[in-house]
Amino acid sequence: MITFFFIIIYLGPMVLMTIVMCVQIKCFHEIITIGYNVYHSYDLPWFRTLSWYFLLCVNYFFYGETVTDYFFTLVQREEPLRILSKYHRFISFALYLTGFCMFVLSLVKKHYRLQFYMFGWTHVTLLIVVTQSHLIIHNLFEGMIWFIVPISCVICNDIMAYMFGFFFGRTPLIKLSPKKTWEGFIGGFFATVLFGLLLSYVMSGYRCFTCPVEFNNDTNSFTVDCEPSELFQLQEYNIPLVLQSVVGWKTVRMYPFQIHSIALSTFASLIGPFGGFFASGFKRAFKIKDFANTIPGHGGIMDRFDCQYLMATFVNVYIASFIRGPNPSKLIQQFLTLRPDQQLHIFNTLKAHLVDKGCEVLVPYIPGYVSCFWRVQRVPPSVVAVGSWRLFLPCLL
Repeated sequence: MITFFFIIIYLGPMVLMTIVMCVQIKCFHEIITIGYNVYHSYDLPWFRTLSWYFLLCVNYFFYGETVTDYFFTLVQREEPLRILSKYHRFISFALYLTGFCMFVLSLVKKHYRLQFYMFGWTHVTLLIVVTQSHLIIHNLFEGMIWFIVPISCVICNDIMAYMFGFFFGRTPLIKLSPKKTWEGFIGGFFATVLFGLLLSYVMSGYRCFTCPVEFNNDTNSFTVDCEPSELFQLQEYNIPLVLQSVVGWKTVRMYPFQIHSIALSTFASLIGPFGGFFASGFKRAFKIKDFANTIPGHGGIMDRFDCQYLMATFVNVYIASFIRGPNPSKLIQQFLTLRPDQQLHIFNTLKAHLVDKGCEVLVPYIPGYVSCFWRVQRVPPSVVAVGSWRLFLPCLL
């Protein structure tokens, strides 16, 4: 299993994205099948057909948004893709509306309540499985390290909690999972934090893991090569005075990402297991042991990924809240799709803003052309030169 995991990582982000989609489809199938098996005797019309149709609609919407967002240059280069991108949300809405109308037309008088129940079942499943799979792919495109470290932390916590619980477990943790113990829960926490620090240190040194996935127009391929951001550059940190006497060091060199890995490991250890508890409660409600028997002796795919989906949501929220900033390349891509008059308006607004900040803005004037060159640089205070195209002011940046 570990060898297979390494092979998948070696194959790259696009293969990982495909595997995430396959796992998502299988998880959806397992949950929908439970509902179908419980209520199949009622012979609900179009239930399975509509469930899969809604899965198709939601995937079309999410993957279309992802492709447009991350591979904008590729989309704009191909005319069919550009048209699909422009009207993507309208097409997605039209597809969903078609399914909605099909559901209304399928309503049968004696099964109204049950049909609406299954309609809700399908949509909640889509929310839990498809939406969070989409977040996993977003994490992957931010850099493979944001995909591999969280998944590995959840796996590590699952293994170490079992090991500590097996050897030292005495106190039951929660009634939903009688085999879970406080000793395993606490031991798994410390082991996972340590594992996250070590794994983050190793992976932070490789660009193939830290760089976001981008499309290279020159090679017509997806690349993961870039200048490492500050997150992945070794820095020196002062050790708190309380710990200096214990470890004997005053400073330590580590990657900033390792600090973030503590947050990821902590969530994987303390909150991640609640995804498993939630799944256990769901299975108890329907009196089943596993979601399916896809993996003999280990249940279904959903049994293996119940904690991963919750973890993926946290990672995506964490990146958006504490890591991701404005992306200049995406702003430029959007700027280039505007009409010339809109581009000129933004240019003039930006120029005025920079002048207000006290920066030198050089804009040569060429009759018949929109401004073709400008730059910003620091200048000495109290220098003012007025000309047809040059302005010097004290730089306040």
